[in-house]
Amino acid sequence: MNIGLPKEVKDQEFRVGLTPAAVASLCRQGHQVVVEEGAGVGAGFEDTAYRQAGASLVTDPTIVWNQDMVVKVKEPQPSEYGFFRPNLILFTYLHLAAEPKLTEALVKSGITALAYETVTTADGRLPLLTPMSVIAGRLSVQFGARYLERQQGGRGVLIGGIPGVSPGTVLILGGGVVGTEAAKIAVGMGARVQIVDINLDQLAYLETLFGSRVELLYSSPSQIEALVPQADLLIGAVLIPGRKTPTLVSKPMVSTMRPGSVIIDVAVDQGGCIETLRPTSHSQPTYIESGVLHFGVPNMPGAVPWTATQALSNATLPYVTKLANQGLVDALDADNGLRGGLNVAEGKLVHPAVQQVFPEFSHPK
Repeated sequence: MNIGLPKEVKDQEFRVGLTPAAVASLCRQGHQVVVEEGAGVGAGFEDTAYRQAGASLVTDPTIVWNQDMVVKVKEPQPSEYGFFRPNLILFTYLHLAAEPKLTEALVKSGITALAYETVTTADGRLPLLTPMSVIAGRLSVQFGARYLERQQGGRGVLIGGIPGVSPGTVLILGGGVVGTEAAKIAVGMGARVQIVDINLDQLAYLETLFGSRVELLYSSPSQIEALVPQADLLIGAVLIPGRKTPTLVSKPMVSTMRPGSVIIDVAVDQGGCIETLRPTSHSQPTYIESGVLHFGVPNMPGAVPWTATQALSNATLPYVTKLANQGLVDALDADNGLRGGLNVAEGKLVHPAVQQVFPEFSHPK
């Protein structure tokens, strides 16, 4: 199979879909990989490394997108919609529930689009979303601690406190992968940490990890309403695969937070769970609303592309290899979890969760 590896065009997105080591693996199995020049430079992977791995390097992205399958990181940007065509397999993060224009462009083009975030394992895990969720969860506290600094617009709170002065309070909405990883970093920094979740089994599991170091609470509107005003750092970590994230924190609730508090919503690429938060970028990551600093960068792991690219490539390579070796139809037939990644095919939406968001795109053309 001929595989294209384009350079990401999203603002400040330095990750690349495959490392040179992954490209070498594919080339050894007889596949041709075409890489856009400079695609990996931002992540620390030079063009020479891809050439040595066996790839062809080109300057024209049209050539990259003219392969049988394109492997990338972020959802295609409007400037890339013109590359969509029938008989092209696109394998990347899509997050269509929050992207109506992208969804429409994919459906109308006849492309076959598989989303990393809806590929599953037999036990229901999300193997291609997890590595980025781990990174985003850890970064959320790292960024939050930074933006709590007065010079960054925050309250001037040292998140871990010092002897004689209380630490900052970190409230995490959701106890999944993102929330767990955020809690690990916050606990390690000495913060007072609270996690709310509706899954009692998950809360019980988190107790085995954190013991009394984290306050574990059942999520309800009244509980969240009581906790939000005391939070120095509020982290949204809610995920419903393939669907838009429900709003858990309303605008009036945000207005009860102390001036200079910080909100970071890791679920912003699925719509976010905080009403006042909108997508931002690494170039302009924050804004103030109701006196509260909001951080809504949807590609947070792009801040650490050397780490993130390797983590993502390690996870995606087995699936890319299946698609390349077996072809689309046989690979999907042989792997139910990979079939769960199929979002768009033959001019319609085919993933049940995304169909519920956009029923108008769920029928054949």
